[in-house]
Amino acid sequence: MSVVPTSGPAAAPGAGDLFQLLRDGQPRTRAELAQVTGLARSTITQRVDALLAAGLIAPIGGTARTGGRPAARFAWNTASRVVLAVDLGATHMSVALTDLGGSVLAETTVGMSIADGPVAVLDRVAVAASEMLEEADQPELAGIGVGIPGPVEHATGKPTNPPIMPGWDAFDVPGHLGKTFDTTILVDNDVNLMALGEHSRQWSSHEHVLFVKVATGIGSGIIADGSLDRGAQGSAGDLGHVRVASTTAEEIVCRCGNTGCLEAIAAGPAIAARLRDAGGTAETLQDIVDAVRGGDVAAVHAVRQAGRDIGSVLATCVSLLNPSIIVLGGKLAEAGEFLLAGVREVVYQRSLPLATTGLQIVTSKTGIEAGVLGASAMVIDSVLAPEAVDAYVQRSRT
Repeated sequence: MSVVPTSGPAAAPGAGDLFQLLRDGQPRTRAELAQVTGLARSTITQRVDALLAAGLIAPIGGTARTGGRPAARFAWNTASRVVLAVDLGATHMSVALTDLGGSVLAETTVGMSIADGPVAVLDRVAVAASEMLEEADQPELAGIGVGIPGPVEHATGKPTNPPIMPGWDAFDVPGHLGKTFDTTILVDNDVNLMALGEHSRQWSSHEHVLFVKVATGIGSGIIADGSLDRGAQGSAGDLGHVRVASTTAEEIVCRCGNTGCLEAIAAGPAIAARLRDAGGTAETLQDIVDAVRGGDVAAVHAVRQAGRDIGSVLATCVSLLNPSIIVLGGKLAEAGEFLLAGVREVVYQRSLPLATTGLQIVTSKTGIEAGVLGASAMVIDSVLAPEAVDAYVQRSRT
């Protein structure tokens, strides 16, 4: 691996470029870094000393013997700063504290309603986050990542016409949290962050992953060429409002105002309504999951049919995106193999053989932590980018 200059052929790579080599966690000596980068030993020493002073790397126990004087090894110091990761759902809020490697140090999840509005919800986030930092003895905060259950203009962190979030449209989420925390604050759609979390922890060796959340709503996050694809305006992956090709779906009105949307047919509220119409008592997503796990035939049938409906839309996605893995997450993915079986049944039947060769369709392995893991990964990738590291090193010198 080589370090590429960032500002023209005459520019020597900075400390931030060198740091990218050490983000794999492998300890290296100055000589090894010089060999990999082709930089002069004096330049390597200067960069390493700057990263050591900033706390971004640290000496590792043990030395490398090269026939002469033992050489010290250095590695990424993931404990140098922390990240606050926030996952806001329709009815819950999760706040976690992670290190720079994305490992969760502390986490809390509480019930709340996103419909309470941005000020009430974000003030609760600020209180929970402040308490968490205080209990951790006030470590240096690298940034805050926030996931919300609606479309987001990622560049500004402002929600855009979120259907289940009254009062949130164009609200300045970073600005409001910035009144309490003087740090980098990034916001994205919750499913995008779940995709990031699942990919970074479980499928990092795969370049093309489609993450699908099935809960109160239905959405997807797209990993293409190893990176999150948000689309031109940040709305890529809005799977729940794709029209289902079914005559029975045409009459079903979605909360977005259109008819026949996948979410209106196969998301949790739609399944619960059908079960109640059949004489059941399901009200919540957990009720549906419990009914399936308890062997309720009507619930099993409804969840498997929801999987087929989702699969009918995903079959088109497979043809367009050609992912190597489709991951099903969200609360309804906890209903065992029935949702998964319905999706597989239709996707493998309707997609071309070339697109499904080697295609895996699985349930999430990160589960309820996917959102906070993704929020943390979003911040980490931002604050540890070469230019951000250079700026942090410069601030540490003053």
